[in-house]
Amino acid sequence: MAIFQALSRRMFLSEIGRATIAVAIFGGLAACGDDDSALAGEDGSTTANPAPKSSTSPPSATSTTEPAPQATAGLEAVTWRRVSLGFVSAYVLARSGEAVVVDTGVAGSAPQIEAGLSAIGLGWNDVGHVILTHLHPDHIGSIGDVLTSADAATGYAGAADIGAIPSPRPLRAVGDGDDVFGLRIIATPGHTAGHISVLDAVGGLLVAGDAINGEDGGVIGPRPEFTSDMGAAIESAIKLGSLTFDTVVFGHGDPVEGGADARVAAMAAGL
Repeated sequence: MAIFQALSRRMFLSEIGRATIAVAIFGGLAACGDDDSALAGEDGSTTANPAPKSSTSPPSATSTTEPAPQATAGLEAVTWRRVSLGFVSAYVLARSGEAVVVDTGVAGSAPQIEAGLSAIGLGWNDVGHVILTHLHPDHIGSIGDVLTSADAATGYAGAADIGAIPSPRPLRAVGDGDDVFGLRIIATPGHTAGHISVLDAVGGLLVAGDAINGEDGGVIGPRPEFTSDMGAAIESAIKLGSLTFDTVVFGHGDPVEGGADARVAAMAAGL
C-alpha cells in the first residue's frame, strides 16, 4: 500500500505542474492518482460516430467460471464517448442500443458516466457490460455505483487483478483474445499484472487503458513511476504497436484520431 501512496503523491505534483487537477488518495491506495474534487467539473467528452438509437464496503470480487460472450456476425462500429474526469477518463462504447462502460473513474464518477450515456441517447438500463482495464483506484473507484445502477450488466477484468477489485457482485475474468460484446480483449500486463486493453476491430478503436498514454496530442509509452513491471509493460506497448486501428484512447491523455496505429507503432519502435 505504501508504494501506491507514494506514487499518488508524485502524481499529485505531476498533475499540478501540467495545470490539470489536484489528486486525492482514494481508499488508501493510489497508483495513477485520483481526485474526487475533479468530479465537480463538466463532462469534457467527445464522440466519434453517430449515436445509435434505440453503505457498506463491498467484498472483493471473484471471477465466475462462465465463458466470455461470443462475437456475432455483421457487427457495426461502436459509437464511443469519452467521459473526462480531469486527469483520468472513462469511456462509453455503444452499438445497437446497448452500451459498454470501460473503466469507472474515481469514487463519485457515476453521474458523469451517466451523462456520457445520456449524450448518446442511452441510460443505465442499456449498459450490458462494464470492463475494467486494471485495478488502480482511479479506474475502478466507481465500480460499486456503476454496477448498482446498471444492475443487469456483467463486469469484467483481467484475472490477475480481480482479487483486488471490490465489487458488489462477481466479476468475470477475461484474457487475451476473449470477446465481450464483439470487442476483443488484449492482454497488456505490466502496468499491473492483469491489465487489459480493448479493441473494436470493426470501427478501428483501441481503448488502451494505462498500457500506453497520450501526451501533447501524441502517444507515449508506459510511465515507469506507476508501472509494476516495466519489462512486461514495454512488451505490451510493442504488442499494441502491431495492431491495426484508426483511433486510440487512453486512461490519461487526449485521444488520437486518424492513423493512430502508425503513431503507436512508431512509439513502440523507440522503446
